[in-house]
Amino acid sequence: MVATVASRVEILSSSGIQSIPNEYVRPQEELTSIGNIFEEEKKNEGSQVPTIDLKEIDCEDKEVRDKCREELIKAAKEWGVMHLVNHGISDDLIDCVKKAGEAFFNLPVEEKEKYANDQATGKIQGYGSKLANNASGQLEWEDYFFHLIFPEDKRDLSIWPKIPNDYIEVTSEYAKLLRGLATKILSVLSLGLGLEEERLEKEVGGIEELLLQMKINYYPKCPQPELALGVEAHTDVSALTFILHNMVPGLQLFKEGKWVTAKCVPNSIIMHIGDTIEILSNGKYKSILHRGLVNKEKVRISWAVFCEPPKEKIILKPLQEVVSEAEPALFPPRTFAQHIQHKLFKKTQESAGTQVSK
Repeated sequence: MVATVASRVEILSSSGIQSIPNEYVRPQEELTSIGNIFEEEKKNEGSQVPTIDLKEIDCEDKEVRDKCREELIKAAKEWGVMHLVNHGISDDLIDCVKKAGEAFFNLPVEEKEKYANDQATGKIQGYGSKLANNASGQLEWEDYFFHLIFPEDKRDLSIWPKIPNDYIEVTSEYAKLLRGLATKILSVLSLGLGLEEERLEKEVGGIEELLLQMKINYYPKCPQPELALGVEAHTDVSALTFILHNMVPGLQLFKEGKWVTAKCVPNSIIMHIGDTIEILSNGKYKSILHRGLVNKEKVRISWAVFCEPPKEKIILKPLQEVVSEAEPALFPPRTFAQHIQHKLFKKTQESAGTQVSK
C-alpha cells in the first residue's frame, strides 16, 4: 500500500511529540553505541576517514599520477570509504543539486505525496518512507526520494520532481559527470588489482548497463536521537556509492570494533566501495559497515548515488586473476539480484537469532 501522510517521519517530527514511537527505538544492544553526533564529530583521536585528493589522478607526470592513485587504492583496501576532493565536479553544480533537492523536501507533504512510491506494487521510484520492516520491526528515522538517474534512456522523467523547475536539468548534469567519475575510479581500482584499466567497468555492466540510482535521504529533527537511527548499520550492495550532504554530520563507519564519525569536509564527495567491488576483488577492497545518526537540532539531507550492476545479466564472483590457492574465492557466484536476496535472508535470520555464514 502507498504510505499515508501520517506515516511520514517529517509529520511525526513536526507534530511536537516529545518521545518517538516504539517502532523507531533501536534494540538495547545498539543503544549503548549511539552518542551525540555533534560531540562525536569533534573528536580527533583515533582513526579518521581518509581524504583523497584526485587533482593529480590523470597527471602527465607518472610519479605524481601514481602517488595519487596509490592513495586511492590504499583507502579502498584499508577503509572502503573516503572523502574525495578535487573530483572534477564544480561546486556550483553541486550547490544547485543540493538546492533543488532541498526545495523539493521543503514542499508541503501533500505536494510531495503526488510523487509517492508504492513498494507493494513494485513501484519503488518516488517519494517514500521506510515501510519494509526488518525482522525485528524497527523503522528508520527518514523519508526519501528515490529514482534512476543514468543511463538517460532508462530514466522515467515522469516521476522526477517538477518543482523546483531546474531539478531535472541539474540532476541530469550531475548524473552525467558522476558517471564519468565512476569510470575514472573503476579504472584506478582495476589497476590496483593488477588488471587492465577497463576490467572492473566491464564486470559491472559498462556504460550501457551500470545503473546510477539516486536516493535523497531526508532526516528530520528527532526528539530522542539517542534512541533512533536515520539508517541502520549496513553495507552497500552497489559497486560504488557517491554521497553529498548538507554539512550536517551523521555518517558513521564501523572500523576496528568502533564507530568512527565522518567529518564534514567542504566541497567533498563521500565515496563507498560497495559489496559488488568487494566480491569482484575477493575482499581486497572493503565494503565497510556504516549507519546514519540523527539529531534534535538540525535536519540532515544526503544525496546517495548507488552505481549498480544489472540485476540478472552478470554473475558476481571473485575474478580469477585475484584468486589463488593461497587466497581462495571468499564469495560464491551470484547474480546481483541473488546477492540482494541473500543479504535480506541473512538479515532476517540474524534478527531471528540464527547466524548465517557470509
